[in-house]
Amino acid sequence: MSQEDNRQKNGGRSNSSRNGSKRNTQNSGRRTSQSYRGGSSYQPRRGKKRRRGPQYGITKILLAAVFAVASVISVMAAVKYIGGHKTKETDVNSTTVSDTQLKKEVRVDGISITGLSKTEARKTIDQSLDWGMNVTYQDKTYELKNFLDSRIDTLLKEIYSKDTKEEYTIDTDGMDDEVKAEVKAIAQKWDVPAKNGSISGFDKSTGTFVYSGEEKGIAVDQDQLTGDILEQIKAKNYKAAIPAAVKETDPEITKEQAKELYQVIGTYSTTTTANSDRNKNIELASIALNGLILQPGEEFSFNKATGERSSEKGYRPAGAYLNGVLIEEPGGGVCQVSSTLYNAVVFAGLTTTERHAHSYEPSYVTPGEDAMVSFGGPDMKFINNSSSAIAIRTSFSDRKLKISVVGIPILEKGVTLSMTSQKTTELDAPEPIYEEDQTMQPGEEKVIKQETKGSRWVTNLVTKKDGKVVSDEFFHNSTYRGKSATIKRNTSGVVIPATDPAGSVPENNQPNTQASSPAGYGPGVNAGETPAQTQPAQTQPAQTQNNAATQPETEGTTEDNSQNVIPPNPMNQ
Repeated sequence: MSQEDNRQKNGGRSNSSRNGSKRNTQNSGRRTSQSYRGGSSYQPRRGKKRRRGPQYGITKILLAAVFAVASVISVMAAVKYIGGHKTKETDVNSTTVSDTQLKKEVRVDGISITGLSKTEARKTIDQSLDWGMNVTYQDKTYELKNFLDSRIDTLLKEIYSKDTKEEYTIDTDGMDDEVKAEVKAIAQKWDVPAKNGSISGFDKSTGTFVYSGEEKGIAVDQDQLTGDILEQIKAKNYKAAIPAAVKETDPEITKEQAKELYQVIGTYSTTTTANSDRNKNIELASIALNGLILQPGEEFSFNKATGERSSEKGYRPAGAYLNGVLIEEPGGGVCQVSSTLYNAVVFAGLTTTERHAHSYEPSYVTPGEDAMVSFGGPDMKFINNSSSAIAIRTSFSDRKLKISVVGIPILEKGVTLSMTSQKTTELDAPEPIYEEDQTMQPGEEKVIKQETKGSRWVTNLVTKKDGKVVSDEFFHNSTYRGKSATIKRNTSGVVIPATDPAGSVPENNQPNTQASSPAGYGPGVNAGETPAQTQPAQTQPAQTQNNAATQPETEGTTEDNSQNVIPPNPMNQ
């Protein structure tokens, strides 16, 4: 072997330098070569790359070894994971099979569920039983709920949770309460109460009420029907059509008895003002209510009963407040009708569902006992909570408004209801309104309208039995606004003699700066406001709410509550 060949073999970039086994062979050959040369030390010339060659190879070997070990670990981990996962899946499958499938023969009411899961067993039982029981009456059919559902669920839970038997039976005992509840629902749907003889209309031409005759009712015999259903369940006749046991019910009051029993059960009267337009509005509203019938459970609405109080219906403009300003509006005065009715309704023992206080204290009823209305806004409502129909009777003449509720008494004999109201707080009036009057001396002031304080009132409902108070309980609160004082003064520094014609220019050539009023209106009266001399006495406002829908209101004088006497015969109302 030549020296160059040996150099290339040992120090060059041959493949043998990268292979460990060949390197061992090469070293062995090198030793052989040295021995052949007589043992002399042979050291071939090496470059820089040759000196790093062995280290480079060792590094690669170490890296390769690390990589190999890591690969082995990864493979082992993967095998372990897959093996464990498969084992877990096997366990789960094994558990599922054990829990949900029956190995041996099992029957429920003769229905085999062997080899089925719980869900499959439930479906099989439902299909086999084919529940379809119903109750019938005439052309009506009521599908009964499946009373077996909960029993089947309980039974399957037992079967699939312990060692099983071969035969099981669905327990149908103790279903009485469930069946009774279902029968009660049927009765509520199908029962027709007997109809008593009752007021049914009003003949306006004669001013008398019309009465209708009594009618029999029907009622499901709940005890009988419950027994029939339980009997069919026991017989496992799950598709039975069971005829409902129904019996007739007699009315409590005949037509002739009703004529004797009906009377005025609540009444109230108020006095109106001398304003003819306002009184016309009160008359129209009271006519709209006269003879109105309310069936048991029916709710009354004042706004619905009277409709919109418009000029087309004959309502006239009358003094009313809108946002605290006195204006003329069609229908002014109708709140006196709603307030009068409110008192009659309370005294009758009926249940009020909506009531609003006015913006300012009323004068025709005690504050706290009024009921403001506004078409499209606040309403006065009550419910006929009696067992028979009631009627409203109204009359209006000689400035006396009287409203009565006619019906069969709701309250126990000897029991009466009334309201008592007490002022609890006095509220400050708004700031005064000042008006310029150049006929007055500078610094001089003259009050032409006194302020009115606002107030808060608490109203109680008083119950008496044979004249003795048995309860005196809170009923509702009411809050009323105050009214500003109107004061005249002269702050212009110019005095116009009272004898000078209106609009004349004083000697200092300063024009009259006093605001003019419409023809025939005195100083301080706003345009559109009724002059003081033609205003009804003690006018009061309706509470404003949603300005566009507010039905303004004027009010009259307070009526003594001692007039609340119940006449014996409603036909005299």
